[in-house]
Amino acid sequence: MICAQEKEFEEALIDMLTEKGWEKTVLHNYTEEQFLRNWADILFENNRGVDRLNNYPLTSGEMQQILEQIGCLKTPLKLNGFINGRSVTITRDHPYDVEHFGKGVSLKIYDRMEIAAGQSRYQIARQPQFAAQSAMRHDRRGDLMLLINGMPVFHIELKKSGVPVSQACRQIEKYVAEGIFTGLFSLVQIFVAMNPEETVYFANPGSEGKFNPDYYFHWADFNNEPVNDWKQVASSLLSIPMAHQLIGFYTVADDSDGILKVMRSYQYFAASAISDKVAKTRWEKDDQLGGYIWHTTGSGKTMTSFKSAQLIASSKDADKVIFLMDRIELGTQSLKEYRGFANENEDVQATENTGVLVKKLKSSDPADTLIVTSIQKMSNIKDEAEGGMKAADLQLMKTKRIVFIVDECHRTTFGEKMLPAIKLTFPKAIFFGFTGTPIQEENQKKMSTMETLFGDCLHRYSIADGIRDKNVLGFDPYMVLTYKDKDLREAVALEKAKASSVAEALADPEKSRVFYEYMKRPMAGYEDDAGNYHKGIEDLVPNAQYRNGEHRGMVMQDIRENWLTLSHNGKFHAILATSSIPEAIEYYRLFKAEAPELKMTTLFDPSIDNNEGALEKENGLEEIIEDYNRRYGQDFKLATFARMKKDIAARLAHKRPYERIEQEPEKQMELLIVVDQMLTGFDSKWINTLYLDKMLAYESIIQAFSRTNRLFGPEKPFGTIKYYRRPHTMKRNIEAAVKLYSGDKPLGLFAERLNQNLERMNDLYTQIKNLFREAGVEDLTQLPEEVSEKKKFADLFRQFNEHLEAAIIQGFHWEKREYVFTNAENDEKYTIALTMDETTYKVLALRYKELLSSGQKAEQGEDIPYDISGYLTTIDTDDIDVDYMNSRFDKYLKLLTQEGAGAEVIKQAKDELHKTFATLSQEEQKFADIFLHDIQRGDVVPEEGKTLRDYITEYRAKAKNDQIHRLAVALGLDEVQLRKMMTSGVTEMNINEFGRFDDLKATVDKKKAKSWFETKEGVEIIPPKLWPKIDNLLRTFIISGGFDIQDSNECG
Repeated sequence: MICAQEKEFEEALIDMLTEKGWEKTVLHNYTEEQFLRNWADILFENNRGVDRLNNYPLTSGEMQQILEQIGCLKTPLKLNGFINGRSVTITRDHPYDVEHFGKGVSLKIYDRMEIAAGQSRYQIARQPQFAAQSAMRHDRRGDLMLLINGMPVFHIELKKSGVPVSQACRQIEKYVAEGIFTGLFSLVQIFVAMNPEETVYFANPGSEGKFNPDYYFHWADFNNEPVNDWKQVASSLLSIPMAHQLIGFYTVADDSDGILKVMRSYQYFAASAISDKVAKTRWEKDDQLGGYIWHTTGSGKTMTSFKSAQLIASSKDADKVIFLMDRIELGTQSLKEYRGFANENEDVQATENTGVLVKKLKSSDPADTLIVTSIQKMSNIKDEAEGGMKAADLQLMKTKRIVFIVDECHRTTFGEKMLPAIKLTFPKAIFFGFTGTPIQEENQKKMSTMETLFGDCLHRYSIADGIRDKNVLGFDPYMVLTYKDKDLREAVALEKAKASSVAEALADPEKSRVFYEYMKRPMAGYEDDAGNYHKGIEDLVPNAQYRNGEHRGMVMQDIRENWLTLSHNGKFHAILATSSIPEAIEYYRLFKAEAPELKMTTLFDPSIDNNEGALEKENGLEEIIEDYNRRYGQDFKLATFARMKKDIAARLAHKRPYERIEQEPEKQMELLIVVDQMLTGFDSKWINTLYLDKMLAYESIIQAFSRTNRLFGPEKPFGTIKYYRRPHTMKRNIEAAVKLYSGDKPLGLFAERLNQNLERMNDLYTQIKNLFREAGVEDLTQLPEEVSEKKKFADLFRQFNEHLEAAIIQGFHWEKREYVFTNAENDEKYTIALTMDETTYKVLALRYKELLSSGQKAEQGEDIPYDISGYLTTIDTDDIDVDYMNSRFDKYLKLLTQEGAGAEVIKQAKDELHKTFATLSQEEQKFADIFLHDIQRGDVVPEEGKTLRDYITEYRAKAKNDQIHRLAVALGLDEVQLRKMMTSGVTEMNINEFGRFDDLKATVDKKKAKSWFETKEGVEIIPPKLWPKIDNLLRTFIISGGFDIQDSNECG
């Protein structure tokens, strides 16, 4: 369906929603007061019993009490608790309700279990009215609101066909910045931005929160196929019961970071699949297999697993829901996350020791329903001498309905030892697993796969799905050789031939045969069709080859040489994974001596035993802890190393108490050296590089790589991986892991390499040049005229920048535009040169910024029909090299004043000068032309040493002063305040920061302003229309940087 008008789309969507469970009576143009009355009526109907409202409607005073409670909660996170708290308490002030007057009465507001049943009401509000937050601001009108039991919980902004959905997102962002979603409207939990072809939904961040487009989600079906058509969206995401469930069950008030979160479609399908399975469980049976969830690492498994447990607990389908995780993860992030996700009326019980665990298991207190414990503790529960389970306890457990949810269930120890032990202890329990890398036939452990341990896969969201949907990042892996292939192959061949030199090997026929046999072997081993393994050269290289100082020195040198580029000058952090604890300690000391500028530490299992090397390990630990304490002002000891690990994890993740650590670089952790820890289950969007000096396979590869795949923004287009040990074998292992976990369809799993990015940049630049040439703007001095051409340019330039960001991380810089590459098939070298230079790039960035001001005027109700990235509009274009422009200006001046210079020569010089004007903004080009005309007329005499840029700046400053002065006179406002705002970097989002815009408007002389507008428009203006005109003119003037008000059409 193509909707040429927004109104047409609005009507069609309303019709569809009324077929999907929403009431047919639509609330038209309601004000907040009318919404309050509507809510009061619904509350009355749902609470009119004698023990509540006693058949007396709510008074305005009682509704005000509810509003005050909402106002105190402020954030969407707290308000989510209010909505899902089921009831609200008021003090009755209705004079006729004598029985309850002055007493507290609890009112039912919403029950998430009453889905399309009971007292639930589902209403649509069309064109809701939002009162301006001050007398000087515009009133606003939204598109649609969806109300459950009278509470506005969804707000929908619509755009017609051809207008990108990002414009609807920006409109929502603007409304939030203006403070529209306050009072009753602060109850909105989810925003939806739609056009007929695309829909995104996202949680309300609140007036003090930040919008992050990375968390604007598209809905998808069970098989992860995107749902974009508006009819499908209305029939699924916005339908009843889905919309009711989304508010009641699938929003998460995450107290750990204070942010309201809404679940993605694959999280919904997984959580509901587990909940449905438990609801159908026959508890009298033994050895029940629940199933497992395969959701790629980084896709939010922790939230999904918690929400699954919450659904089971709230439905009363089980007596206990127990999260099982490795004790290491339990000591870092997971317990904090689970507790953060819990509602205020929910408890997530930790278990300090076995005795506490048994007590919680035996308890019938609802607060003990959700339990988090380690799989190690649970597997030993009946063997513990003190506090363990007795025979009577075990018998009691058999009467309870117990659900186990196993986190990171691919771990070897879970399947081999501990899970079977737990199943023996709790034979009637049902088990569910969560993993991003399930154990399958190819990498099975002791004949066990996910299916044999847990049952069927209930939902799958692979790494290929995550990358396609931009929910996780792809990887950019590099094989780094610390030894030349030729040298290793020759060394192995000589050893096998029992020769000390090549000459000796070739002198003997038998030795020569063996020597050449090994010289022809591939570097990595392989398996033939019969399943026989053939060793490669790297299989024959002794481990000691990679344990020596030469190898470590090469690794350290590679990390150090590329550190600034890969870390974005220290903004992002990295992990170096080593093969053993002794090697980790050696690396730590090497970096400490050779790269003292790097803030780093080392993490490994601190338990000390009596085996060989225990003393060196203990000494190394003491050194590491002492250095950490000295650098960060801490006081950790061997006995408190677990606390130090939590501190390290918090620094790397920028979590409490280090939420603002990016502003305090001295507190940051730049490089963490590990053996096994932190390579699974640890999340930090600030980690963008993994250095691997150890061998990994299958699930371990994907798990380790995924430490780098959390979304951040344009500066982190992928996770960078560098691997050093037996690199050809690791490359083979990586390919096998990718095939296993992406279905042999990588679909963007690996980032494009530098050569590919440069080629794509050249191709996109050619398309941009052709676009401008065909539009008659070959010199790039202005944007093309046609809307379709501007739209195409916006898309091409955005794509160009995506490849540029990636290329910069891979080593590209503007000072070097030619790069040499080697063809992998024939080893031939070839060169790729970027055809665009930096000046041209900055010129195009200027044109891109001008897209914002080239759209239709907002007051005409038109949207900019192209998708503009706010990130790209911040590209610094102030440092464009203007030396060439100034040199053309000097040449033109000389010819202009030179006797005998021909008119044709002067015109040619002027044309050359005009071609350089592309480096100027449209406004600067205007002043450059005015200045040149003044010179030609003799009105200005050029001064020695002054450049064209100097004159443009002077003319522009004078014009700005005149513009500001004229506006101040016209409106009779405070000119000093206006000038201050004009130089304060004001944007649409922060224009009224600290009330400065309201303060400026308060200085306006209404009589003068009224007179100016009436003179300009030729009609009398009534007072109610005056303030919106003043607000619009001032706002547009300040944000655009000023304009001439005499001939402006900006006000209206």
